[in-house]
Amino acid sequence: MKFSEQFKKGYKPPFQTQASAPGLQSKLDPQPVNDVTADGKPYKASGKLDGQSALITGADSGIGLSTAILFALEGADLTLTYTAKEKQEAEAAEQEIKKKTNGKCKVQTLEFDLSKEEQCIVLIEKHLAFHGKLDAIVLNHGTQNANTYLPTLPTEQWHNTFDTNIHSFFYICKAAIPHLPPGATINFNASINMAVGHPELIDYTATKGAMIGFMRALSNQLVGDKGIRCNAVAPGPIWTPLIPATMSEDSIEKFGTSVPMGRAGQPIEIATAFVYLASPDSSYISGQVIHINGGVVIE
Repeated sequence: MKFSEQFKKGYKPPFQTQASAPGLQSKLDPQPVNDVTADGKPYKASGKLDGQSALITGADSGIGLSTAILFALEGADLTLTYTAKEKQEAEAAEQEIKKKTNGKCKVQTLEFDLSKEEQCIVLIEKHLAFHGKLDAIVLNHGTQNANTYLPTLPTEQWHNTFDTNIHSFFYICKAAIPHLPPGATINFNASINMAVGHPELIDYTATKGAMIGFMRALSNQLVGDKGIRCNAVAPGPIWTPLIPATMSEDSIEKFGTSVPMGRAGQPIEIATAFVYLASPDSSYISGQVIHINGGVVIE
């Protein structure tokens, strides 16, 4: 197979810093790849999610945006969340989705602070009011800031990372589960760091480990009696705006090239897994983690 440039071994996009988190995808050059596969061809949809109504958090950029685009192409209607800083990006994402689906996708974009339980409850209410049902949840939002020495890691940052990356997952699932039908799916965006332990992302890594434990326990609670499947995707280094500018020069230099495939991944390479996990193709999979990390073996 002939690979397009961004998927070739050794390809390394120029590292770009942004003043504050969350980063904006519109400022990246080149842009991450959202809906073109490694052979350079547009993603081919086949109606895998026809009739579904999906909630995708953090869908303004990176993996979340790519997942939203592919879900829409596969026939799902969408609710997409963003933060106040990401309003323009979210509006652009909505327009892109409508254009790519010729207006067939019913989509709403909503601004929420998902670290607050009351806002997570309202999010589910607004989704149900707009779409009438909820079949698939992709919890993709998150935050990270690098720190190289634990004694200097601000306690406020530790709490904020947990509030954003894991407490919000509990809030959303708690509010959503009573409304999910048999066959519904809950899928989490985790990280390779929960398995390897990134030394500069201790708080972030801890939340991703908690996420996997939460997902597995939730699957055991729901899949038998309720028929609701829960899974996670654990990406390796991915070209997205989430990369913190505070990361050390050594980590920046090695970004993406330290994995066996010798490059950072693209958002579409993660989004296709979320399509699979939300579709009937994965009907016998629950409580599992799909590792998409450029060839790093996880035991």
